[in-house]
Amino acid sequence: MRLLLVEDHARLAIKLTDGLRRQGFAVDVAFDGREALERAAVINYDVVILDRDLPLIHGDEVCRRLISGSDDVADWVAPRVLMLTAANSIDDQVEGLGIGADDYLPKPFAFAVLVARIRALARRTAAATPPIIEHGGVRLDPAKRLAERDGTPLTLRPKEFAVLERLLTAHGDVVTSEQLLFSVWDEMADPFSNTVKTTVSRLRSKLGDPPLIETVPPGGYRIAVP
Repeated sequence: MRLLLVEDHARLAIKLTDGLRRQGFAVDVAFDGREALERAAVINYDVVILDRDLPLIHGDEVCRRLISGSDDVADWVAPRVLMLTAANSIDDQVEGLGIGADDYLPKPFAFAVLVARIRALARRTAAATPPIIEHGGVRLDPAKRLAERDGTPLTLRPKEFAVLERLLTAHGDVVTSEQLLFSVWDEMADPFSNTVKTTVSRLRSKLGDPPLIETVPPGGYRIAVP
């Protein structure tokens, strides 16, 4: 899942980014409204976590533009927007949602609540994703970060978990290495590395037999359909 965090307080942005990446999200960061719109113009994010009080371009205007779309991007898909703000009155929340935000989280907030809100918003994108994903004996609980196969718990690294979740929610469709790199990793990933191949190999080993992940030449993967 690809996120854009827009927060002008560098220390908070770094703290949130580190925490979200440990949860398995791919996270890019923007420190002002202008940078946020520039990034969103080239990447279709699943969720944008948007501070309301931003320099250069206010968060309200950023939200309006994200929702209305871009004439320069032919395949524009408006992201879900989770607005963060220190203003937490009822009127402030109503105004923020009225601008077009999908959710509103007043500061300060518990990190666990932020993660839960992000996952809830992501489930609204495209086809609805059930809270528990099951296929071929595998049971995945993204909210609790738990995975098992045939009742045996699986110990997965964050990226392994995210790759498995991405493949399972594709419902047997082929997911290319580039798509996995885009949705599971972030701008810090090296597109010329073997990161995806290595992660899939480790994941296959942990899933065991019968094989669940098929390789589809020239560079894709899919979940085996019984």
